[in-house]
Amino acid sequence: MQVKPKTQSNKARTEASQAALIRAARSFFATKGYADTSTPEIVEQAGVTRGALYHHFNDKMDLFRAVVTHEYASVAAEIDASATESPQSAIDSLRLGSRAFLNAMEDPGRVRIMLRDGPLVLGFQELGEIDRKTSLDSLRIGLRTAMQAGEMKQLPLDAVTLQLSALFDRAALAISEGAERDEHLTVLDASFDALAVK
Repeated sequence: MQVKPKTQSNKARTEASQAALIRAARSFFATKGYADTSTPEIVEQAGVTRGALYHHFNDKMDLFRAVVTHEYASVAAEIDASATESPQSAIDSLRLGSRAFLNAMEDPGRVRIMLRDGPLVLGFQELGEIDRKTSLDSLRIGLRTAMQAGEMKQLPLDAVTLQLSALFDRAALAISEGAERDEHLTVLDASFDALAVK
């Protein structure tokens, strides 16, 4: 009878330890970047031992991967939440999603983690896999829905998803560096207009 509560307690401790490491690492990766962050400062802020870090993660890169995955999932959740704003059409839903993406990317730490350090540390292939597993499907589903509704030209779904995703990323990077958000939204809206069936 005592085994089950102990297992649950161990599981809860494991999850709490992992969450503390991810939170601490995220804060350093967001402010200092991957290269300038050390594992000793992460474990100190997380309040765990160095052994606990290596029990949960293979190395700093593995911890960074977990942080990146968490960031992508958070962005996807914010985009999905925008769907509750009752769009009038599938194209309108894509427009709302693009605004939700830019809102989510207003966090300069998120831009640094996902768009600057992410490709350098993990490479574009692995980052693309993380993107596909967490957030890219939101865009793909929106585009497929618009095509199926007859609101958007029939185009190769994977190609248009990848290209629009790259457009969103470049807009987020530019805005984080001081570019006018409204100008980028105008271009994103024009892109959706160009893809729409007239």
